[in-house]
Amino acid sequence: MEPDTAKKKVPNPADVHVGTRIRMRRMILGISQEKLGQALGVTFQQVQKYEKGATRVGAGRLLAIANYLGVPIGYFFETSTYDAQEGRDTGGAVASAPDEFDQFVKSSEGIKLNNAFLGISDPTVRRHLLDLVISMSRASHDG
Repeated sequence: MEPDTAKKKVPNPADVHVGTRIRMRRMILGISQEKLGQALGVTFQQVQKYEKGATRVGAGRLLAIANYLGVPIGYFFETSTYDAQEGRDTGGAVASAPDEFDQFVKSSEGIKLNNAFLGISDPTVRRHLLDLVISMSRASHDG
């Protein structure tokens, strides 16, 4: 096969899911790709490849990531109902395209907003903030 006719390799959906979970947890903790890479003995570029699902994370490396990020190894497979044997979606988030909510929650803005909201200790203040955001959302839809 000639170089310009070669197909671009598409990452396995399960690898993309695990990578997304790594990225999400890393960002929640405020850890840079460089810092995670140093802890694992790899470059930040390698961490980028893991997070995009372009490079598969081996079991030992995934365990090291889980330990460093303070989560059980099963964290990386939560919400996953991808049937690896059959290569098909069984109703979960792995093989299906992420919806708008999922994309926002996993974005840097979504993670920052969530962390900031969780930083508000007073439940009354949180409720008022939520009411304000809901009101603003309704106003933008109506106008």
